[in-house]
Amino acid sequence: MILSIESSCDDSSIAVTEIATKRLLFHRKISQEAEHAKYGGVVPELASRLHAVDLPRLLEEAKPYLDDLQAVAVTNAPGLSVTLLEGVAMAQALSIARGLPIIAINHLKAHIYSLFIEKEAHLPMLVLLISGGHTMVLDVRSFDDITIVATTMDDSFGESFDKTAKMMGLGYPGGPVIEALAKEGDADRFRLPIPLRHSPKVAFSFSGIKNAVRLLIERNQPLDDRKMADIAAGFQQAAIAHLLQKTKKIFTRLQPNDFAIVGGASANMAVREAFANLCAEFDCTLHLADLQYCSDNAAMVGRCGIEAFYLERFADALTIGVSPRTDKIF
Repeated sequence: MILSIESSCDDSSIAVTEIATKRLLFHRKISQEAEHAKYGGVVPELASRLHAVDLPRLLEEAKPYLDDLQAVAVTNAPGLSVTLLEGVAMAQALSIARGLPIIAINHLKAHIYSLFIEKEAHLPMLVLLISGGHTMVLDVRSFDDITIVATTMDDSFGESFDKTAKMMGLGYPGGPVIEALAKEGDADRFRLPIPLRHSPKVAFSFSGIKNAVRLLIERNQPLDDRKMADIAAGFQQAAIAHLLQKTKKIFTRLQPNDFAIVGGASANMAVREAFANLCAEFDCTLHLADLQYCSDNAAMVGRCGIEAFYLERFADALTIGVSPRTDKIF
């Protein structure tokens, strides 16, 4: 078995996965959303302190599996340095105390393997990764052969949802709130500009649409429930249209047979519906992770860890480091 640890941001999670069958034997996650909501976003130092409390609690629950472990997998990049350190410290302790090899897992690669929890990997595949920190299209050929096809020039897709919610005083996290509000709104009442619409550049940008929302909110004070729902609907429609336009350019060039959406924002049902239609247009099979595995979790870290285990990609328990950056990640 592999024990996996996730602490890249504000979710403490531990899982145990059987290597041969890829069966998930144990999986628990403790969210910190309630603690960070009052600040309108994640406070790194607070998140780190909460991990220091929650990870040992989860490890205690996983105690019956510890004698059967063959490795420990832990997210070590990218993410918040102070929170990554909490998970890595626990992995180091387990590795040294029990004589287990340690596997350093890239958080973004783990999101790709959220598609394959309790099943065999199906590659090659074109993957759109959308979350609070990242927006990119990846050409995934194998575990070691991953190319970034397009990425964001500024904000991420998920971050733009969080910021829109914050500007309307709707709290954190903003993604689920905006999605729910958009269902009640008229997306055509406030038409927002679609970023890079007339640009040939294959890249994403959400800073402009975020600023357009800010100006729209200022012009429509005081906000009532109807205005808020219509702004949310207009924003979501424009943000998804931007994703679709740029991804369609990539589809036209690469002609993928298989396409997947992963990351926390991939749980958005409007996103899923829009890309289902795009895949149908290109006769491409759409792959989606189960909703419970879209956000950060240790199950995806463990599944990715199995691939690394077979390739014997082990780290030095004494020198393993953490990195918040996403450059040279693959």
